[in-house]
Amino acid sequence: MYLIHTLPDSIPASDLALLQRAEPATVGHFRTIGFMDAGIKAHARDLRIAGTAVTVRMPGTDGGILHYAMGCVRPGDILVIDRCGEAVTAAFGGAMAYAARQAGVAGLVVDGLVTDLGELREHGVPVWSRGPSIVTTRVLGLDGEFCGPISCGGVAVHPGDAVLADENGILVLPREHLRAAAEQAIAFQEQEKHTLARLRAGEKFPDIVGSRAVIERNIAARTA
Repeated sequence: MYLIHTLPDSIPASDLALLQRAEPATVGHFRTIGFMDAGIKAHARDLRIAGTAVTVRMPGTDGGILHYAMGCVRPGDILVIDRCGEAVTAAFGGAMAYAARQAGVAGLVVDGLVTDLGELREHGVPVWSRGPSIVTTRVLGLDGEFCGPISCGGVAVHPGDAVLADENGILVLPREHLRAAAEQAIAFQEQEKHTLARLRAGEKFPDIVGSRAVIERNIAARTA
């Protein structure tokens, strides 16, 4: 059975632009939830995207629901696809990536496999997956869900969540947490520039960040 829900409101472009200035790994310094597991990897380097999550639950070998989703997505959306544990069949390949590019999709994240890696790179749409497969889906008219809550990479994803992704990993944020997380990460990144400058000037890393003092206090407490 197919379940079709309403598209979420798009996250404002200004919020997404702010979020895209943040590195997922920087957010990882102060946030511990919302990070997909490391098995879902980018198929391109030197990229970072931020967008509105549009979710797809796509079990088995029926690709019809993803075709439906591709007819609904908007510029700036990120398709997040739950394959429900299917680990043999590619969710999509080159033609779907081209359709995504034409629709202005910011990226596709699939908790499963993809195919046509060369075409994915050629079409330039950022893709994250668990790897390649040469077995493909079919339109079988069986099952799937569009814009419902899903699980992807061990993370609960709701339609309308914010997604921030680069080659290091993927972060999902409730939209109400977006600005606070982005601003904290950007401030951290600015502070890191000062750290690098002090390193260039000859200071030692443990003195700059305070780890040497922490270790010395620990040793002193044990020997007192």
